[in-house]
Amino acid sequence: MTERSTGRRRPTLREVAQLAGVSHQTVSRYLRSREGLKPATLERIDAAVRELDYRPNLLARSMRTKHTGRIAVLLPNMINHHPARILAGAAGAAHEAGFTVEVVALEGGAEERSDRLLELAYSGQVEGILALAPILPSVEASLPADAAVVVSADFDDRMRSLGELSDAAPVYELVEGLAALGHRRLYHVAGDAEYASARARRAAYLDAVERFGLESVGVFDGDYSAESGVEAMRALPAGRLPTAVVAASDGIAAGVVRGAKNRGLEVPRDLSVTGWDDLEVARYMPPSLTTVHIDLAGLGRRAMIRLVKALSGIELDPPTLPLNQVIWRESTAVARPH
Repeated sequence: MTERSTGRRRPTLREVAQLAGVSHQTVSRYLRSREGLKPATLERIDAAVRELDYRPNLLARSMRTKHTGRIAVLLPNMINHHPARILAGAAGAAHEAGFTVEVVALEGGAEERSDRLLELAYSGQVEGILALAPILPSVEASLPADAAVVVSADFDDRMRSLGELSDAAPVYELVEGLAALGHRRLYHVAGDAEYASARARRAAYLDAVERFGLESVGVFDGDYSAESGVEAMRALPAGRLPTAVVAASDGIAAGVVRGAKNRGLEVPRDLSVTGWDDLEVARYMPPSLTTVHIDLAGLGRRAMIRLVKALSGIELDPPTLPLNQVIWRESTAVARPH
């Protein structure tokens, strides 16, 4: 279930509250039960619901069913390979427990997502909700008592990695492994600094180089594009060539390989290169790319396991892989002096 623009935007819970002249918490209470609310308040909210055509079918508590077998997964309306793999893991876990999954992809930010989450929680159309992006802290107090909601905020509104996905610990393993291969002069091509993951990998690289007593010939501030990898290699002066490059993504690493070739360097004979993401193409590049595999399906599975347990008590098998795992391939080799 994906929400798309239809020319008439769906009214939100907050708009009902604004039109009725009450707080959104009062509207949430109204959705749970009309009891305890003043008649004048009920009239104003009723009028606002009618005027805005605010999902009146969802307000009829008699239409609610407790066991629909359906779970909603909430995420921003920006699909790339990251959430697709997380969704695959989450859906697999849900199906094992006998649930079906509906994806709700929304325009807007945390406020719009929070309103939609509340609508779904009160609708009775789904048994549980998994949110893959942040929601407002105030939502928890407005949820019905029997709501099963798990928030696994792995991305922000622009699908930039947060939380576990921004963990840069594998950088230390990469740098230590390169040092064991005899590399002493390293270079880092960073990702877009707007991403927490890029900032974390940059900081971890600088710390790792110092920790293992190595030399850094610099950090090039890239933007996660392959072109930034090419530019990073072009920017190096002839007398400051590294023997290994730690790239913040597989895309950047592919650009580094091309940029090295443009300078007459062969990977890995003259230059070792590492990436991050373990994209499918990384396995087939000439040479295949040393990288960091992210178990995104496992991340989605872990989040869904929490929700399934809350809903049914069923305990599914957890993922067997660590979230991040360094994969050594052909693009790294023993260092040769230039």
